[in-house]
Amino acid sequence: MSKPPLSRSRSTTSWTKPKPANVLSYSYLWAHEAARGEEDGRRQRPVVVVIAREEVDGNTKLLVVPVTTQPPVHPGDAFEIPTRVKAHLGLDAERCWIMVTELNRFRWPGPDIRPIERGEDRTPFYGFIPQPVFDAVFAAVIARAEGKRVKVTKRSW
Repeated sequence: MSKPPLSRSRSTTSWTKPKPANVLSYSYLWAHEAARGEEDGRRQRPVVVVIAREEVDGNTKLLVVPVTTQPPVHPGDAFEIPTRVKAHLGLDAERCWIMVTELNRFRWPGPDIRPIERGEDRTPFYGFIPQPVFDAVFAAVIARAEGKRVKVTKRSW
């Protein structure tokens, strides 16, 4: 599977359609929560768009991976976000990781998108992660998907 191209424009200040590497505010539903029958994420968190695919019906379908402050059980299951990238995204100084073992799949914008305050704007976009970080995340997700070692939770569709 080939890697999706990143947007030429790095600006994400409006509710435009997300592109791979964008970081959004979203009410993420963990796979273990979905397995217990839960339908709503417990809290909003940053997520990284891995795939954004426009369908023939005009809808955009997203696959996103979560960002968490909980260190991974297995080091290869996540990528720590560098301090400089966290600052660029407006995240706090606490250590955090992009998990690559599970995804949420949904139609943009979906009811689980959560706007954040960005100056005078209310937007779901934190910004984007740099290309090298995205490349590593994307490759890890694809490798796990090919090995059937990634959990995908289908949300609003």
